[in-house]
Amino acid sequence: MKEILHFLRQLKANNNREWFMAHKEEYKVVQAKFNRFAEELIARIGEYDETVRDLTVKDCTYRIYRDVRFSKDKSPYKTHFGCYVCRGGKKSGYSGYYFHIGTGDGDTYPDGHMLAAGDYCCEPKVLRTIREDIQNGDGDFAEILQQMAPQFKLDSDFALKRVPQGFPADQPYSEYLKYKVYCAWARVDTDFILAPDLAKRVAEMFRPTLPFLNYINRAIEYIKEEGN
Repeated sequence: MKEILHFLRQLKANNNREWFMAHKEEYKVVQAKFNRFAEELIARIGEYDETVRDLTVKDCTYRIYRDVRFSKDKSPYKTHFGCYVCRGGKKSGYSGYYFHIGTGDGDTYPDGHMLAAGDYCCEPKVLRTIREDIQNGDGDFAEILQQMAPQFKLDSDFALKRVPQGFPADQPYSEYLKYKVYCAWARVDTDFILAPDLAKRVAEMFRPTLPFLNYINRAIEYIKEEGN
């Protein structure tokens, strides 16, 4: 991963087409390295999650070119690599496991490195179904969260201040109903990224998130079937 980090840091300092084209061959080398990592990560996750066993690297990785049409930031290239391993591939709409390597210059996106599991953009019907499952689950959602590695935390950045309308505010697990994003993330540092056997270690960190993903995907699948 050292070569990938070096390239991403150079790209961040020279995020323009002229520099990128002059270093296109270097990009192809680090892209191939990341793709080999992604292939191993998919295989290792597939050892405990059968829904992702048939995925290819192309199903789970992204282009380095940014879509700048609706962005104030017109930098043409991403300064990170990401791998999203989920049932049906990255465009399926299902929740999954996301690995992200940035420049390591800070903790925030996109520079920071992180692991994430869940759904970062639930459609309203899915969101309501998850909340109904939590409300009627008699604490099962809280138990699932406790199974995850302690580094993982639910993303509370967009949480509501009050329990959403139509749900009781006085039940034991009402705090979980305030979330708008059912995604758990864990920040990791550059030492973690550079240590040996990265794919193996990442897969093992993801393993305890499987019940959480199954919980979210159950709601997603329900809404998909309801729409047919």
